[in-house]
Amino acid sequence: MARQLPKDPKVRQLIAAHLSRRQLLAGTGGLGLLGGLAACGTGGAPGANSDDKPTPAKDLSAEQKEVNWANWTLYLDYDDKTGKYPTLEGFSKKTGIKANYAEDIDGNDTYFGKIQGQLASGQDIGKDVITLTDWMTGRLIRLGYTQELDAANIPNKKNLLSNLVDVDFDPGRKHSLTWQSGFAGIAWNKDEVPGGLKSVSDLWKPGLKGRVEVVDEMRDTMGILMLEEGVDISGDFSDDDFAKAIEMLEKQIDSGQIRQVKGNSYKEDLISGDAVAVICWSGDITQLNFEEGDKWEFALPEAGGTLLTDNLMVPIGSPHKANAEALMNYYYDPAVAAEVAAYVNYICPVQGAKEAMEKIDPELVDNPLIFPSETDLANAHVFRSLTAEQETNYGDQFQKAIGN
Repeated sequence: MARQLPKDPKVRQLIAAHLSRRQLLAGTGGLGLLGGLAACGTGGAPGANSDDKPTPAKDLSAEQKEVNWANWTLYLDYDDKTGKYPTLEGFSKKTGIKANYAEDIDGNDTYFGKIQGQLASGQDIGKDVITLTDWMTGRLIRLGYTQELDAANIPNKKNLLSNLVDVDFDPGRKHSLTWQSGFAGIAWNKDEVPGGLKSVSDLWKPGLKGRVEVVDEMRDTMGILMLEEGVDISGDFSDDDFAKAIEMLEKQIDSGQIRQVKGNSYKEDLISGDAVAVICWSGDITQLNFEEGDKWEFALPEAGGTLLTDNLMVPIGSPHKANAEALMNYYYDPAVAAEVAAYVNYICPVQGAKEAMEKIDPELVDNPLIFPSETDLANAHVFRSLTAEQETNYGDQFQKAIGN
């Protein structure tokens, strides 16, 4: 599951089981957050316009009532009993549009690597909606790989939280809409690490050697490491600041302290017990605790965690743009947004969802992982926007450090 936000760099933002989600969240107090604060292409070919960018595909939504959505794992409400996604079923029932959903995204870079060639050629990648983090969203928009949204088809766009409207990577939200926001921080197995963790330095304790994992999202892992060194990641940090944190990462990887650097699949290692302490995303830990038992605790490190945002976009070669816009509009209905938030436990970007949550699960209204207060956000930081040169330079350093 972060995200460059404008102005103030902080978001103002059903399954039966032995342990219900409500009991879990009430019992863990938001997972320790507050305590932790002490294919075949159909699009146009490039070169068809003056910017040498691909042109949008012809929209066949009127004839083809389908929409194909790629998302991250554990990022949409899911019913174990039926094997279906309740809100997605509701969308199809309401609109008559068949929705095909796939948890195809494990990391921004890895997913981009799979689709980049087709996007550059204006081809249909087989997805009409993709969900990527703000910095990657900015890259796709800058390269001309996304279609401009028709606001008339998304009247519920008015429900987007005001501070998420004029983001630097997509002013006015012409090409994207926020899906969810969340925190990156640290988590641990409560049985294996009974004393808990308070800082990044705690991850380097000898007893955890070979059982630590970190996410392969550069801005989250590097942001948290830099915060540990006292660097303001939202400000004008230097190349040397970044390089120092790279050295720390390389040292812990080379020594065997860090077992692996992974995308969303780090969750599997937490379940197996191969990893007992991680730099991770908040909502993933909530999901794991719900599905596997209340085994893990999440917190922002004392030096701070990162704040991220993922965004919905329509790829340039999608032939179902209007259907995709209908999907976005549906999920910006406050009642639907609240239903999703009750399951995924990430920060909801939709105005009115907090009030709608009163009817769905009143105990979640004050959950800081869904509706954080300014106090909750005080220790969460946004990794500042990078120039294209910095993005390449820092990205290369990070990939080299993690062995890619």
